[in-house]
Amino acid sequence: MSLSINSLNSLPAVNLPETSAAIAPSIGSSAGASSEFQSLLEGMVGKVEQSQAQAKTAVDTFLSGGSEELHSVAMASQRAELEFDLFLQVRNKVVSAYQEVMRMQV
Repeated sequence: MSLSINSLNSLPAVNLPETSAAIAPSIGSSAGASSEFQSLLEGMVGKVEQSQAQAKTAVDTFLSGGSEELHSVAMASQRAELEFDLFLQVRNKVVSAYQEVMRMQV
């Protein structure tokens, strides 16, 4: 199949949107998405810190002879450790994804 120049001239023109109108909505939505992502990460960090503080309080109460039982201290410590490990793995995946995006050719 061969095309002649005359057949190409009969194709309809493509109208591109104005640059400022096309970019403005995407900037606003990405700013909203980044603030949502930031608040999500801050919430995760806060939860990990809270869990570690609860574990520390449980250990301190147990060591000072309070009413804390050994199994609840062990569970609080294990929960804090698991939450920290999970957060660390999520952080590693986010960093890996960011590095992959930065390596992409545009």
